[in-house]
Formats: sequence, C-alpha cells, structure tokens
Amino acid sequence: MNLINNDIILKMNTLGKSGVPFFFMIDFEKNKPFVVPLSEIDTSILQFCFENQAVEDVNPGKFVQNFHFNRLEFSYEKYSVAFDKVIHHLNRGDTYLLNLTFPVKIEIDISLQQLYHLVKAKYKIWYKDQFLVFSPEIFVRIKNNMIFSYPMKGTIDASLPQAESALLSDKKELSEHYTIVDLIRNDLSIVSKNVRVNQFRYIDHLKTNQKHLLQTSSEISGVLDKKWKEKLGEIIYQLLPAGSVSGAPKKRTCEIIADSEEFDRGYYTGVAGMFNGESLDSCVMIRFIEQRDGAYFYRAGGGITTQSHCKTEYNELIDKVYVPVI
Repeated sequence: MNLINNDIILKMNTLGKSGVPFFFMIDFEKNKPFVVPLSEIDTSILQFCFENQAVEDVNPGKFVQNFHFNRLEFSYEKYSVAFDKVIHHLNRGDTYLLNLTFPVKIEIDISLQQLYHLVKAKYKIWYKDQFLVFSPEIFVRIKNNMIFSYPMKGTIDASLPQAESALLSDKKELSEHYTIVDLIRNDLSIVSKNVRVNQFRYIDHLKTNQKHLLQTSSEISGVLDKKWKEKLGEIIYQLLPAGSVSGAPKKRTCEIIADSEEFDRGYYTGVAGMFNGESLDSCVMIRFIEQRDGAYFYRAGGGITTQSHCKTEYNELIDKVYVPVI
C-alpha cells in the first residue's frame, strides 16, 4: 500500500471515529484517491446525489431539457482482439470471470454539468467537468453494524420477447452471477461475520434515453464489529476493487485487465461513497462519461466467462451506452 492510500485510510478512520460526515472517491488503480468532509466540498468542482442525500448547486446554471446524444461506431474488430485474449486466459484457468471494458466515443451538445442535472440515477457524481457518473450499482452500505452488498450482473433489452424469463434462464448469465455472488461473499467475509445471501438474482429495471434494460442483482450481508466507524478506511480498502467490475480471482484478473484494455480505467469502475456520521452508502462508478482531449467517451463493459460469445458481449457493451433521462 503506497503512502497516499495509507493517508486516505487513516483519514477515513479518523473522520469515521469522530462522526464527521465525509465523501470519498477511489479510482480503480488506487492512484488518485481522495476524501473530503462534506462541509469542505466546493460545488464548483464536485457535486453528487446519492438517492435522497446530495451536495450540489442550488443554482445549476443554464437549465436545458433537450440534448443531442449520439453513439459513434465502435470497432467490433478491436473488441474481438481483446475478447480473444481474455478467452485465452479463461481457457488456461488464469481467471474464471473477467469484466472487459472499453471507451466508446459519443457526441453530446451540452456540458457534463448540465447533463448531471438531467440524468436520473441511484447515484450521480459530477467532477470538474472531467467526468459524469450515473450509476445504478451499490458497492456497500453500512448501517446498524451490518454491511450489505448488491452485486449486479446480467443485462438484457426489456423489449425482447419474454425478456425477464430469458435473462433468468440464461446459463451463461446464471454462471456469471453465481461466480460474482461467491466472490462478494468471500470479500465480505474478510471484514465481517455471519455472511449470508439474503436474496439471490432479482430483477432491476433501468429506463434510458434509448431503451428499457433489465438487470439481475443479489443482496448479501454480514455483521461488522461494533467499532466499525473507526475502521472505515480499512474496511473499504480490503474490499477493493469491486468484484463485479474486476473478476475472480481478483489479483490475477486485474493483471489481465491491465494487459487487455486500452487505457487505465482511472475513476471508471472505482468506488465513491458518503458517510453521514451514522451510516455509509457507496457505489461502483459505472455508467460513466469522461471528457478527454476535447472529446467525450462513454466507458462500458461486461463480464466474460468461458461460456461467452464475442458478438453477444459486444452487443451488451453497446446496449450499456445510454443516458437515463426518462
């Protein structure tokens, strides 16, 4: 663990022990983590809304209702090269679930800050006009000495015939979901006791500017030590990276991800969270638009197993390039 991460862990522990509300973000590679008390947040740099709790401008500037969103062509050939590399490692047994992601170039005609005020999501984050997150996925929630995780794996277009039953009966998606639930159970066992799966593979509905998607999630919980607030930094870091956006086994899978993908992920697929003094809520930073060199890119991906088919996984990645404004 490098010095900056040790400092972040210590700061989270100290603020948690003191009951001081704070916000944190940790990038996937853990190179640029930060934590800031809520009272010190500059909303010209950072705004967020976690369900009913928010720190954002009351005057968001020029309000818009309509915008142009266009997904540009993304190379199937480029995707298939990375996919084949991942399949090679899967067949060798180096990994048995890997989340493969790519940046897809898009066109939008409003700022990320304006789009932030339009999107509807469980978790929204706008940061320095560098990126915008509108994530549907919980990382962990902590309340009353209990920790909960809700891994989300498996996506289908709701307009397809019998979409829900097709998703639930898909053997590849079921296998992937079993794998991620087992991984999260093991993760929670590192920081808590009496880990159990409370609900397995239920349906979430996601309505977007382009289509209606169905996704499957599960609920897993564990019992924390009563002094968990003074160990907040340690708890969060022991669970990183999020299993649903990395894979299993984590260490080797992350090495293969670094070799297979085009760019460092940065804050994409990292985690962000808020401690309100009594409880903690956090998200996986997916559904992510970043601005880079004057262009916009949508970061998206999906889980790959030995049962995966390249064209199907490519289409799932494309399906996830959407903006939830309905």
